[in-house]
Amino acid sequence: MTTTLLLARHGRTIWHAENRYAGVSDVPLTDEGRAQAQALGLWAAAHPVDAIWTSTVSRAVATADPACRALGLTPHREPALRECDFGVLEGRTLAEFAAEHPERAEAFRKDPVSYPFPEAEDPRTAATRGANALRRIATAHAGERVLVVAHNTLLRLVLCSLLSIPLGEYRRVFPQLRNAAVSEVRMEDASTALLSLNVPCG
Repeated sequence: MTTTLLLARHGRTIWHAENRYAGVSDVPLTDEGRAQAQALGLWAAAHPVDAIWTSTVSRAVATADPACRALGLTPHREPALRECDFGVLEGRTLAEFAAEHPERAEAFRKDPVSYPFPEAEDPRTAATRGANALRRIATAHAGERVLVVAHNTLLRLVLCSLLSIPLGEYRRVFPQLRNAAVSEVRMEDASTALLSLNVPCG
Protein backbone atom coordinates (compact mmCIF):
# COMPACT_ATOMS: atom_id res chain seq x y z
CA MET A 1 0.00 0.00 0.00
CA THR A 2 1.31 3.45 -0.93
CA THR A 3 2.13 6.02 1.74
CA THR A 4 2.59 9.69 0.86
CA LEU A 5 5.26 11.51 2.84
CA LEU A 6 5.28 15.30 2.68
CA LEU A 7 8.80 16.31 3.64
CA ALA A 8 9.37 19.82 4.95
CA ARG A 9 12.50 21.51 6.17
CA HIS A 10 12.10 23.63 9.30
CA GLY A 11 11.66 27.41 9.08
CA ARG A 12 14.46 29.95 8.86
CA THR A 13 16.68 30.35 11.93
CA ILE A 14 18.96 33.09 13.20
CA TRP A 15 21.97 31.38 11.59
CA HIS A 16 20.57 31.26 8.06
CA ALA A 17 21.46 34.83 7.14
CA GLU A 18 25.17 33.93 7.30
CA ASN A 19 24.68 30.32 6.15
CA ARG A 20 26.01 28.88 9.39
CA TYR A 21 25.74 25.16 10.03
CA ALA A 22 23.17 24.55 12.76
CA GLY A 23 23.32 20.77 12.91
CA VAL A 24 22.50 19.50 16.38
CA SER A 25 22.74 22.99 17.89
CA ASP A 26 19.47 24.29 19.32
CA VAL A 27 18.95 27.38 17.18
CA PRO A 28 15.55 29.16 17.36
CA LEU A 29 13.39 30.32 14.48
CA THR A 30 13.41 33.97 13.44
CA ASP A 31 10.22 35.97 12.92
CA GLU A 32 10.47 34.97 9.26
CA GLY A 33 10.85 31.34 10.29
CA ARG A 34 7.74 31.52 12.45
CA ALA A 35 5.83 33.08 9.55
CA GLN A 36 7.00 30.22 7.34
CA ALA A 37 5.74 27.76 9.96
CA GLN A 38 2.36 29.50 9.95
CA ALA A 39 2.24 29.23 6.14
CA LEU A 40 3.00 25.52 6.40
CA GLY A 41 0.16 25.20 8.90
CA LEU A 42 -2.27 26.89 6.51
CA TRP A 43 -1.06 24.65 3.69
CA ALA A 44 -1.60 21.54 5.86
CA ALA A 45 -5.12 22.69 6.67
CA ALA A 46 -5.88 22.97 2.95
CA HIS A 47 -4.11 19.68 2.09
CA PRO A 48 -5.06 17.57 5.12
CA VAL A 49 -2.66 14.96 6.41
CA ASP A 50 -3.32 12.01 8.70
CA ALA A 51 -0.25 12.32 10.93
CA ILE A 52 2.68 14.62 11.65
CA TRP A 53 6.18 13.51 12.52
CA THR A 54 9.03 15.81 13.46
CA SER A 55 12.64 15.83 14.49
CA THR A 56 13.19 16.33 18.21
CA VAL A 57 15.19 19.51 17.52
CA SER A 58 13.24 22.57 18.67
CA ARG A 59 13.30 24.44 15.33
CA ALA A 60 11.59 21.48 13.65
CA VAL A 61 9.08 21.06 16.50
CA ALA A 62 8.20 24.77 16.32
CA THR A 63 7.79 24.59 12.54
CA ALA A 64 5.36 21.68 12.83
CA ASP A 65 3.32 23.25 15.62
CA PRO A 66 0.94 25.41 13.50
CA ALA A 67 0.09 22.41 11.32
CA CYS A 68 -0.55 20.28 14.42
CA ARG A 69 -2.88 22.93 15.82
CA ALA A 70 -4.67 23.44 12.50
CA LEU A 71 -5.38 19.72 12.16
CA GLY A 72 -5.79 18.85 15.84
CA LEU A 73 -2.94 16.35 15.67
CA THR A 74 -0.32 15.46 18.27
CA PRO A 75 3.12 15.29 16.66
CA HIS A 76 5.24 12.16 16.82
CA ARG A 77 8.79 13.18 17.71
CA GLU A 78 11.47 10.98 16.19
CA PRO A 79 15.13 11.32 17.32
CA ALA A 80 16.34 9.64 14.12
CA LEU A 81 15.04 12.64 12.13
CA ARG A 82 17.49 15.04 13.80
CA GLU A 83 19.97 16.96 11.66
CA CYS A 84 23.48 15.69 11.07
CA ASP A 85 26.10 16.64 13.63
CA PHE A 86 28.55 18.86 11.72
CA GLY A 87 31.37 18.58 14.25
CA VAL A 88 33.73 21.54 14.21
CA LEU A 89 31.46 23.34 11.70
CA GLU A 90 28.59 23.71 14.18
CA GLY A 91 27.84 27.44 14.27
CA ARG A 92 30.41 28.23 11.59
CA THR A 93 30.34 28.79 7.83
CA LEU A 94 32.08 26.77 5.16
CA ALA A 95 33.96 29.94 4.15
CA GLU A 96 35.36 30.29 7.69
CA PHE A 97 36.48 26.67 7.64
CA ALA A 98 38.02 27.07 4.17
CA ALA A 99 40.06 30.05 5.34
CA GLU A 100 41.71 27.85 7.97
CA HIS A 101 41.72 24.51 6.15
CA PRO A 102 41.49 25.12 2.39
CA GLU A 103 42.42 21.57 1.38
CA ARG A 104 39.88 19.97 3.74
CA ALA A 105 37.18 22.36 2.54
CA GLU A 106 37.93 21.62 -1.11
CA ALA A 107 37.81 17.87 -0.46
CA PHE A 108 34.43 18.33 1.21
CA ARG A 109 33.11 20.32 -1.74
CA LYS A 110 34.16 17.54 -4.15
CA ASP A 111 32.87 14.64 -2.05
CA PRO A 112 31.11 15.58 1.21
CA VAL A 113 30.49 11.95 2.12
CA SER A 114 34.06 10.67 1.77
CA TYR A 115 35.47 13.85 3.35
CA PRO A 116 33.05 15.07 6.05
CA PHE A 117 34.00 17.81 8.49
CA PRO A 118 36.27 16.91 11.42
CA GLU A 119 34.36 15.35 14.34
CA ALA A 120 31.16 15.29 12.25
CA GLU A 121 28.70 12.43 12.03
CA ASP A 122 29.41 10.06 9.16
CA PRO A 123 26.93 11.09 6.42
CA ARG A 124 26.36 7.43 5.55
CA THR A 125 25.25 6.78 9.12
CA ALA A 126 22.92 9.79 8.99
CA ALA A 127 21.45 8.66 5.67
CA THR A 128 20.78 5.18 7.03
CA ARG A 129 19.10 6.36 10.25
CA GLY A 130 16.97 8.90 8.37
CA ALA A 131 15.93 6.51 5.61
CA ASN A 132 15.06 3.81 8.13
CA ALA A 133 12.97 6.35 10.07
CA LEU A 134 10.98 7.24 6.95
CA ARG A 135 10.47 3.55 6.16
CA ARG A 136 9.13 2.98 9.69
CA ILE A 137 6.80 5.98 9.35
CA ALA A 138 5.56 4.78 5.95
CA THR A 139 4.86 1.32 7.37
CA ALA A 140 3.04 2.73 10.40
CA HIS A 141 0.84 4.92 8.19
CA ALA A 142 0.24 2.69 5.19
CA GLY A 143 -2.16 4.34 2.75
CA GLU A 144 -2.05 7.69 4.56
CA ARG A 145 -0.57 11.15 4.05
CA VAL A 146 2.10 12.13 6.57
CA LEU A 147 3.82 15.47 7.09
CA VAL A 148 7.45 15.03 8.18
CA VAL A 149 9.35 18.11 9.42
CA ALA A 150 13.10 17.67 9.57
CA HIS A 151 16.34 19.19 8.27
CA ASN A 152 18.13 20.22 5.10
CA THR A 153 21.19 17.96 4.98
CA LEU A 154 19.52 14.95 6.55
CA LEU A 155 16.61 15.03 4.10
CA ARG A 156 18.91 15.46 1.09
CA LEU A 157 20.98 12.46 2.18
CA VAL A 158 17.82 10.44 2.79
CA LEU A 159 16.39 11.32 -0.61
CA CYS A 160 19.60 10.15 -2.27
CA SER A 161 19.50 6.93 -0.26
CA LEU A 162 15.86 6.17 -1.08
CA LEU A 163 16.19 7.11 -4.76
CA SER A 164 19.44 5.17 -5.32
CA ILE A 165 21.47 8.33 -6.00
CA PRO A 166 25.12 8.20 -4.83
CA LEU A 167 25.26 9.91 -1.43
CA GLY A 168 28.30 11.94 -2.41
CA GLU A 169 26.13 13.76 -4.97
CA TYR A 170 23.61 15.12 -2.46
CA ARG A 171 24.89 18.73 -2.59
CA ARG A 172 24.80 18.75 -6.40
CA VAL A 173 21.53 16.90 -7.03
CA PHE A 174 19.67 18.64 -4.19
CA PRO A 175 21.42 22.01 -3.71
CA GLN A 176 18.96 23.11 -1.04
CA LEU A 177 15.62 22.24 0.47
CA ARG A 178 13.91 25.57 1.05
CA ASN A 179 12.64 26.48 4.48
CA ALA A 180 9.11 25.17 5.12
CA ALA A 181 8.65 24.13 1.49
CA VAL A 182 7.14 20.71 0.81
CA SER A 183 8.59 17.81 -1.19
CA GLU A 184 6.27 14.91 -1.90
CA VAL A 185 7.51 11.33 -1.75
CA ARG A 186 5.48 8.16 -2.27
CA MET A 187 6.71 4.94 -0.72
CA GLU A 188 5.43 1.45 -1.45
CA ASP A 189 7.32 -1.59 -0.17
CA ALA A 190 10.93 -1.06 -1.30
CA SER A 191 9.99 1.50 -3.97
CA THR A 192 10.26 5.28 -3.53
CA ALA A 193 9.19 7.99 -5.98
CA LEU A 194 9.87 11.73 -5.70
CA LEU A 195 6.80 13.54 -7.08
CA SER A 196 7.64 17.15 -6.25
CA LEU A 197 10.48 19.17 -4.75
CA ASN A 198 10.51 22.47 -2.85
CA VAL A 199 6.87 23.41 -3.43
CA PRO A 200 6.29 26.70 -1.56
CA CYS A 201 3.46 26.93 0.95
CA GLY A 202 3.05 30.69 0.91
